[in-house]
Amino acid sequence: MTEPVISIRNLRVAYGDNEVLKGIDLAIAPGSFIALLGASGCGKTTLLRTLAGFNEAAGGSILVDGKDILALAPERRGMAMVFQSYALWSHMNVAQNIGYGLKLRGISKPEIAERVTKLLAMLGLQGYEQRPVAELSGGQRQRVALGRALAVEPKILLLDEPLSNLDARIRLQMRHEIRSIQKKLGLTAILVTHDREEAMVMADQVVILDQGRIAQIGTPEEVFQRPSSPFVASFMGAENIVDCVAKRSEKGIAISVPKSQASTLECSTDAAADGACVAEDAMGEAPRPVQVHFRSESAFLSLTETAVSNALQLPGRVAQVSYLGSGYRCEIDTDCGSFFVDHPTRVSPDDVVTICIPAGALHVFRMDPARTVAARH
Repeated sequence: MTEPVISIRNLRVAYGDNEVLKGIDLAIAPGSFIALLGASGCGKTTLLRTLAGFNEAAGGSILVDGKDILALAPERRGMAMVFQSYALWSHMNVAQNIGYGLKLRGISKPEIAERVTKLLAMLGLQGYEQRPVAELSGGQRQRVALGRALAVEPKILLLDEPLSNLDARIRLQMRHEIRSIQKKLGLTAILVTHDREEAMVMADQVVILDQGRIAQIGTPEEVFQRPSSPFVASFMGAENIVDCVAKRSEKGIAISVPKSQASTLECSTDAAADGACVAEDAMGEAPRPVQVHFRSESAFLSLTETAVSNALQLPGRVAQVSYLGSGYRCEIDTDCGSFFVDHPTRVSPDDVVTICIPAGALHVFRMDPARTVAARH
């Protein structure tokens, strides 16, 4: 098994009496791309800045290649950081900005010029050497900031929401460009983002943080398809929540909706068979209350009374409809609450419909009243 390049052990960080990181344990393999994902205030940027050496740890350790770096200054950690604001020198041109870190390290002018030339070619900035950064577009500035970080040839690249200031088209392009450069150079990269699509597109492993703790670590497929908690399910887009009752059955699990006319669904819990994702404590021999999460795009509407197999069905009525471009997002009122479902064609308010949620789209967790309030808000 490959030894981790970074080992974070019981890392704690506090601002005064407010503990922001509450014992983080994380191992990062060399050459991997990690995304730290979470809502504002979860601790992801604090974790990145503590890695970089800009925040002081209250406890724990950070090992790079087996050596604790907490006492080292930022410039001695073998890392480079791309900031959300880019932090470029406005009085310098493109070449001067990219080569600035090399100048501070006492690298000779010929070597600086050689490295800058190579980076300009890699980043598609040939011909911009003498251009003032104030005259560049947002995407070009982002490339200059990335070039400055790469110029010092770091082993570890830290990215603090570097795409958040770009428009949607450029942001999509830069996701793939950064990922391509990371693979080409064999860097270990750690990205902070609040955008789950960005994390899944760019990263090998996604680390979801919640209130200073790690909620789940996994591949993009794992955290999206098999979330480990109601928080992760909601954060990864399964924000529709149905209060149900579940118990073991011959097929795996039987789910019913007490407040609805829906019939009981019996389905497998085997992921390979496109079964429901069910937490270990969500079912027993006797019925127990559960929360069922699902995504609006994973369900569909039936406009007829024809039965749909292997799906949880919720009769309801259309409350409102919004156009998304690729289809319509419909709010459906049912006896057990209102839910959002995507539908390919327009339906009208007051139309009678049935929400159909395939078994493979269900994420089932044992009911916890305190957790329920948090999940709904």
